[in-house]
Amino acid sequence: MADKEIYGNLTQLGGATTLPESPDKAELERVPNPQAGTAYCVRFTAPEFTSLCPITGQPDFAHLVLDYVPDQWLVESKSLKLYLGSFRNHGAFHEDCTVSIAKRLIETLEPQWLRIGGYWYPRGGIPIDIFYQTGPIPQDVWVPDQGVPPYRGRG
Repeated sequence: MADKEIYGNLTQLGGATTLPESPDKAELERVPNPQAGTAYCVRFTAPEFTSLCPITGQPDFAHLVLDYVPDQWLVESKSLKLYLGSFRNHGAFHEDCTVSIAKRLIETLEPQWLRIGGYWYPRGGIPIDIFYQTGPIPQDVWVPDQGVPPYRGRG
């Protein structure tokens, strides 16, 4: 597949873009998977994800690890970065942010499989980790451990 054919419909890559004001207004773009028919895992790591507490307005921070086995579509990484950045001024609880990201990607990509780990930094002294997965890992696909140790504080 020629590059122009794959990338011709992208609107954010290669140009100036601004951070969307909310996740609902962010445009997640996808491109055809040139390796469709081959089962493999794609991983995105966002170690500096931020959102806002919906009650206090204080910032919350997380380390997100997103794994997926694509089918016909891949997520365009700049649009994913802008989508994740749009949570910076968005008020939602940790669980809602983590699962909403997974569901939006599933809706956009229709992957064979998807998993997200949201490793949230402590709020009120309690770290919250959120995990969502669409089903069992497809056979014959290597999906490594997410590699984020449990929170240990200063101990």
